[in-house]
Amino acid sequence: MSGILIIGGGIAGVSAAARLAPHGPVTLLEGESQLGYHASGRSAAMFLSEYGNATVRALNHASADYLHHAHGGVLSQRGVMLLGKRGEEEDFAREAADFGMEAITVDEARGKVPILNPDVVTRAGFRGDVHDLDTDRFLQNFRTEARAAGAVFVTGAKVEAITRDGGTWRVTAGGRDYEAATLVNAAGAWADEVAKMAGVAPLGLQPFRRSMAIIPAPGGHDVSGWPFMDGLHESWYAKPDAGKLIVSPADEDPMAPMDAWADDMVLAEGLARYEEVVTEPVTRVEHNWAGLRTFAPDRTLVIGRDVEVPEFVWLAGQGGYGFQTAAAASRLCADLITAAPPELAASVVSALSPARFA
Repeated sequence: MSGILIIGGGIAGVSAAARLAPHGPVTLLEGESQLGYHASGRSAAMFLSEYGNATVRALNHASADYLHHAHGGVLSQRGVMLLGKRGEEEDFAREAADFGMEAITVDEARGKVPILNPDVVTRAGFRGDVHDLDTDRFLQNFRTEARAAGAVFVTGAKVEAITRDGGTWRVTAGGRDYEAATLVNAAGAWADEVAKMAGVAPLGLQPFRRSMAIIPAPGGHDVSGWPFMDGLHESWYAKPDAGKLIVSPADEDPMAPMDAWADDMVLAEGLARYEEVVTEPVTRVEHNWAGLRTFAPDRTLVIGRDVEVPEFVWLAGQGGYGFQTAAAASRLCADLITAAPPELAASVVSALSPARFA
């Protein structure tokens, strides 16, 4: 294996650098001044093994051991609680079963989150083996691994041009030229744009905005032990964070690749859906932000060599699953580049391959 260039310094690119650096020269190019600036810096930071479709869940399960144990682990117990209202009985039963949740009474739910409104919440489900994920530590662990193996990270290197001469890619970024035999596209919301710059057919990846707000601990409660709370059909969610509460409208609005920001009306509507099921009103939003979750048309990650240009490798379409799949996704990416036998089942590898869009 000769040199590899990775475009994108989020968790996908950094984890791939760690997996590939032991095999040869690796240079990672990030357009921003720091790693993990966009989607990776704006994650809900949870590990839910039963989140996503069957292929995504296979990646979740294959990543679990690394998340629990590598470098001392990056997970801490949180639990998740699904809440339903009157008239939602059938949908609630279906969604709770899909997530493998145990039905609990409303009184039991209020024992976990005392501000739940018993006049509105009529159904609750709970699953304990859901965890907070220390995203910064996770990214830094991979960065440390990559640098120890010789990988070079270049920030402030926005890609300006990509050409290919014979068997060599030449990427102009931040006013400098970089060359390698293999190009890994881990550019997140910009992945299709990078492909077009490289003369590779885009896959129809679509970024969607996801907004979040930080509110003070409701009613002055100690929220540290509260579970992640989820509205039916992912209509909103809330989770404790540093003594406060993150509330998201779980919006999914299609956007062009950009440095995203929250829409005030979308946030207000999401906060209203959250307020409907609790007894404490939202009196103040301390901070808000948004990130872009980028999905392939089938909402499954894209990992593998391009069908027409095999020296161009896709590591994209992470959607809302980037951190919880990164350990297995980066391993597969490295296996495919180095021609090592993949650890994942052949059916999963096929379901992740860009060849499915050919």
